[in-house]
Amino acid sequence: MTTRPKTAMVLAAGLGKRMRPITDTMPKPLVRISGKTLLDWSLDSLARAGVDKVIVNVHYFPEQIVAHVAARRAPRVVISDESETLLDSAGGIVHALPELGGTPFYIVNADTFWIDISVPNLARLALAWDAAKMDILLMLADPQSATGHSGGTDFLMAPDGALRRSKGDPTGLIYAGAAIVHPRLFKNAPAVPHSLNVYFDAAIAAGRLFGMPLHGRWITVGTPDAIPLAEAAVAAALAGSPGTLAELTGPFTEFK
Repeated sequence: MTTRPKTAMVLAAGLGKRMRPITDTMPKPLVRISGKTLLDWSLDSLARAGVDKVIVNVHYFPEQIVAHVAARRAPRVVISDESETLLDSAGGIVHALPELGGTPFYIVNADTFWIDISVPNLARLALAWDAAKMDILLMLADPQSATGHSGGTDFLMAPDGALRRSKGDPTGLIYAGAAIVHPRLFKNAPAVPHSLNVYFDAAIAAGRLFGMPLHGRWITVGTPDAIPLAEAAVAAALAGSPGTLAELTGPFTEFK
């Protein structure tokens, strides 16, 4: 694409039930890994990719997330309030469309993150985006580069990047919780609880769902026992890199 997405949606409204008892008193996006909240891992990755405005949806302990993001300078955070009704992944996006605008935007899950090797993966995703043939472009993780993932694979990728469901095929790839989508995908969609999987399947049927493998270490944090695994993965990634944590997650000025 000629210009990178300037807006993004971070999905942070979930209940975090599998993270109990930690989430009995706090929302999952504020769980810390290597001194940084899961939410800040997402926001820092978006800032590094040049995103100016991020919509963060809230439902569970919303006041804690609102207070936390108030201290951030970049990117600018707008809260999408789902306190009354949890809208699931797609419903939350539809609810936030007035803030997201009419151009392609990033979607990032607040409970996964990654350590970039060099060029930020979100920047690579933007470079791979082609609105003429894609409605959705997913970032995908090889199981061998994943930490904390206990399920199977999600997609099989053709040589041209087109995706289909893997149905657990061990040769497949994992959805890494980051994507670029075109807002036309949600035209006339209701702001009621429903999943992004509906749109993934519709895009597959239309031949318009594509993927890009990430470069680096992908980390998902679903349960309390995943926290030390995640912190060990961060430490190992840093040990194998000449950069520091701040350098690997700070602004990336070369991406235009």
